[in-house]
Amino acid sequence: MIDLATAKNHLRVDGNDEDALIQLYLEAAFDTFETWTNRQLVADSDPLPDPVGNALHATRSIDQGVLLLVGHWYANREAVVSGTITSEMPMATRALWMPHRWVNL
Repeated sequence: MIDLATAKNHLRVDGNDEDALIQLYLEAAFDTFETWTNRQLVADSDPLPDPVGNALHATRSIDQGVLLLVGHWYANREAVVSGTITSEMPMATRALWMPHRWVNL
């Protein structure tokens, strides 16, 4: 999982004034991954359950998608942007997370 120092480095934040906010963004991004993929992340230091089911350890692509979301939320702190055209970044978080989706058949 991503620690606060890594997220701050990604955001190019030096001070500690926004640590709580950045930590909130990290937790929300990991929650978003779990909801979007129907997976349960397990800390790298913990073993996967038996049977594994939908549990997994975070991969580099999962972490990169989390950092992309954190960066987006940090730069765009409101739900609506006025006076500009916005669109989803193509092949960004979705491309990183799609291989991890868990679908019950």
